[in-house]
Amino acid sequence: MNKMNFRYQLNEIPPKRDLILLGLQWLVIAIPFVVIIGKAAAGQHLNDPAAQTLYLQKLFFITAVTVLIQFHWGHGLPLIVGPATVLLVGIAASQSSSIDTISSSIMVGGFVLMALNRTRLFSYLKDLFTPRVVAGTLILIAFTLTPMIMDLITATRGGDTEFLNLVFALVFVYILFIANKHAQGIWKSTLNIWAILIGTLVYNFFFSMKIVKTPGFNLIAPYFYDFTFGLAFDPGVIISFLFCFTALAINDLGSIQSLSEIIRPDSRDKRITAGIFVTGLGNILAGFFGVIGPVNFSLSPGVVISTGCASRYTLIPMALGLLAISFFPGVIAFIGAIPSVVLGSVLVYIMCSQIAAGLEIAFNAQGGFTHEQGLVMGLGLMLSIIVSFLPPDTLNTFPAVLRPVLGNGFVMGVVSVLIMEHLIFKERTE
Repeated sequence: MNKMNFRYQLNEIPPKRDLILLGLQWLVIAIPFVVIIGKAAAGQHLNDPAAQTLYLQKLFFITAVTVLIQFHWGHGLPLIVGPATVLLVGIAASQSSSIDTISSSIMVGGFVLMALNRTRLFSYLKDLFTPRVVAGTLILIAFTLTPMIMDLITATRGGDTEFLNLVFALVFVYILFIANKHAQGIWKSTLNIWAILIGTLVYNFFFSMKIVKTPGFNLIAPYFYDFTFGLAFDPGVIISFLFCFTALAINDLGSIQSLSEIIRPDSRDKRITAGIFVTGLGNILAGFFGVIGPVNFSLSPGVVISTGCASRYTLIPMALGLLAISFFPGVIAFIGAIPSVVLGSVLVYIMCSQIAAGLEIAFNAQGGFTHEQGLVMGLGLMLSIIVSFLPPDTLNTFPAVLRPVLGNGFVMGVVSVLIMEHLIFKERTE
């Protein structure tokens, strides 16, 4: 691939006006992911709106800090950072565990990611994730989040009902795909935030808006003076999250590599190593703050191409914007006052895109896509769906130490895909 021509190259600082505008564009793209995934993660353990706002404050702060560290000491590429959807799978599967247990497991995952990145074990791990395993993993994330998305869509308030919510979600998702088909450039890149804004307005037009009292506009963020943290280690939860971090590492690697292929920067191997190391560090910080960990998003290449700007300096205004938002709980509470059915609908749209990406990888793999390769992915998908929808009474019969692993549809699906790929169909798939 020849090196593309950009208006602004990687280490070029755009004029002040373009720097601010391009930075604001990154900010507009980043905010919906922080809000959507953050609210979904917070909702698994926190019902109090004030507590959820505090959670989002910390998540905005961690995202901003991770972007700045990546800029200075990490991959140094115009890659957007946000909360990792795959960790949302681990959080949703560990609802019976305490927040401290989940946060400690995220910290352990961050340490392991940093350690693996400095050893040859990471290269071996990459070899395990063939195109079929990567494709299956991407699809598994979407399928195992289905119960949580279903709960978001069917949650009611005011005068709405579950049936009306389902109708709204179905119509809204189709509208999103129509908009995706016809939108171009910046409109396509920022479709998520327009979906949130318009979806919230339309939904509140038909159903009475529920006003929630929110914290005031404090200039000093509450989590700095009311900060608590406790270590709590559960072997089963840690193992469950390590599987999630395996997928996170592959996602991080793919995001950095894909943008590197477009920009063609120098010292690409060092950038990959440094970028994944900083992602591990970001997850340690996230665990310490008690929020979901970050990852580099794979949508960045599309934004870089559509804007014609490869300058990494455009991420600084974005990071400063995220940092500023984290200091204003009132602003975050306003942003976070999004109906759950709108969040669930947007997550359906996002997860469909993830399934499409997984299928694209599977069908474009070398040698084509055969029936037996479909079986490799098929059993993992079926197993993940069965485990994800097991009744709580059935899960409670599992041994307590193994419940976070055997009761996690994503983990069981990934294990199944790896067994099918590297043991049962090893010779034929090779």
